[in-house]
Amino acid sequence: MGENGWRWTDAWIFVSLVIASGAGRHRRSASTRRPEGVRLADVLSTADHLNRAIPERQELETAVRRLVGAGLVSVSDGWFRITPDGERLWRSRPSAGVGTMVETLQGVLSRQHVPGESDWSLAEDDHAAAVQEYVVRSIPMPRRAPEGHSGRP
Repeated sequence: MGENGWRWTDAWIFVSLVIASGAGRHRRSASTRRPEGVRLADVLSTADHLNRAIPERQELETAVRRLVGAGLVSVSDGWFRITPDGERLWRSRPSAGVGTMVETLQGVLSRQHVPGESDWSLAEDDHAAAVQEYVVRSIPMPRRAPEGHSGRP
């Protein structure tokens, strides 16, 4: 791929956004004003799960700019969303296992879309805060004995 083609990181971030948003935890409820989409910490969590690495700020910013510019993703008030074009792209991809999903999607992107460019930016502080949130959430909580039970036989 040339310098202007889709990069592996672009596909990694897109797949992470799709999987994070597909869990349904952040879908807008008819009875709430909560926006549809996922927060950055959720994207980082999924990206780490897929690649055993947390995306660097610059990697994330560049990929999101290209995905937003191509009309596949939108970001508003810190909420990341897959656009209808992004959903169509995801649904039209060939089936792939988790181990090859990112590579498969990079090929689909290369055949069907041209990377775009947007002016979206990610502040260093926002990235650091999302990483911290993800790290804190991923620390297992110690198990507690039920009240009134000492845990002894």
